[in-house]
Amino acid sequence: QVQLVESGGGLVQAGGSLRLSCAASGRTFRNYHMGWFRQAPGKEREFVAAITRSGGRLYYADSVKGRFTISRDNAKYTVYLQMDSLKPEDTGVYYCAADSGSYSYTQTRESYYDYWGQGTQVTVSS
Repeated sequence: QVQLVESGGGLVQAGGSLRLSCAASGRTFRNYHMGWFRQAPGKEREFVAAITRSGGRLYYADSVKGRFTISRDNAKYTVYLQMDSLKPEDTGVYYCAADSGSYSYTQTRESYYDYWGQGTQVTVSS
């Protein structure tokens, strides 16, 4: 089992940047593919980005491609989401999640992820 704790959220103006972190407990972090999801007010949670266990494969939602960068540091048991050129529509609660699947690629569907953090609020003002 792994516990996930997100941090780095906050209030930023449109065009600004934030860096989210997700710290994982346990030395098994490197065994998990990791993903970021977000949920805007009144909307369903949606996929944002994912990274494979080794960090060799990345995948992004079209809405954030070119603006967000996912990365991980397995030595620090941490996954990051660098968010640049933020837009008001990026506002929401951001969650990190861990996928224990044995495949070598990332998943975009929530059902594949076994563990979730509590989320961190990101608010982008216009």
